[in-house]
Amino acid sequence: MRTALPASRPRARAAPRPAPPGIAMVIVMISIMVLSVLAAGFAFSMKVETKLARNANSEADLEWLGRSGVEYARWVLGNSLLNPQQPYDSLDQPWATGYGILGPTNNPIGEVQKTIELGRGSFTWTITDLERKFNINSPEPVLQQILPQALNLMGVSPGESTALINSILDWTDRDDQTHVEGAESRYYESSDPPYFAKNGPIDDMAELLFVKGMTPEIYYGLSSTNYQPSYYSQQRNRFVRGRSPMPTVAVGLTDLFTPISTGRVNVNTAPVEVLMVLPGVNEIIANAIHSRAMEPSDISGLTGPFRTVDQLRSLPDVPLELVRLIQPFCDVRSKTFQVQIDADVGGYKRTFFAILGRNNQRDVQILSFYWQ
Repeated sequence: MRTALPASRPRARAAPRPAPPGIAMVIVMISIMVLSVLAAGFAFSMKVETKLARNANSEADLEWLGRSGVEYARWVLGNSLLNPQQPYDSLDQPWATGYGILGPTNNPIGEVQKTIELGRGSFTWTITDLERKFNINSPEPVLQQILPQALNLMGVSPGESTALINSILDWTDRDDQTHVEGAESRYYESSDPPYFAKNGPIDDMAELLFVKGMTPEIYYGLSSTNYQPSYYSQQRNRFVRGRSPMPTVAVGLTDLFTPISTGRVNVNTAPVEVLMVLPGVNEIIANAIHSRAMEPSDISGLTGPFRTVDQLRSLPDVPLELVRLIQPFCDVRSKTFQVQIDADVGGYKRTFFAILGRNNQRDVQILSFYWQ
């Protein structure tokens, strides 16, 4: 007879372990951090959208500020001709300094202001004359005298400069006949990608970078941060084998030439480097001309900026024969100007540019207008 086994007792369940202390707080902090990041991202996005919307509403205001600045510059340049005691343009006059009185009298209406408050914004203007440089679109006989002097000043050997000068002439002339060592479309068609010689006036100095023989060092000069003297000298030692010296001055063609001007250099506004490009002018003579032009204006005309090119004769370091030689290349007036307008509407900014041609007080033409 089997003995019945006693029924098994149900096992007691183990009590749940308590959660580690602080885990709830960590979960809460992570949730708060995630929500904070999402809220911050949303707030930043809304701020950007709001600013974009505000800037879009300011587009028209900025453009009209830019156009107003150009009109103000036209007024400044036109009225700069009113003073009969200053029959010249120089860097100490209101159009260049941004302050002073226009005209022969102390008329408060003629006081120049550098920054103009207008409507919801303001603009600041800067005027630079283009006659401070040579015109790269000058007639071929002029360029054949000026370009060799400019390239020699920059340290380019005569052997290299001949090919480059003739290539520039081939780029601008209207025929397809190649100068000695120059280049016409047949040469450029073998490039990758191929292109044609322009056979017309240069509209922008950057076009020279497409010309045969042009290098960034010659175009920009050694003053450019992208082309240091060490790199320049390495390349010259590699390819030219030291046939030509290092440049005398750290300027490039873009510092010496402009595609638009009357063709004559204003001796009162030209820098020393540009004056050194004049035929027969060395560094001593260029510094003497520049120093005289920078002197304070004098009613007598014996000191200060030159009233006529013929006054160069008064400088002891300038021979009479040299004055006759450079007179066809020089002037004391500027007629072409570049205007920069920096407009601001509530922190939203834009820079406008214009090229102005001044014929007389009432005729200051807008040749171009654009912005960045």
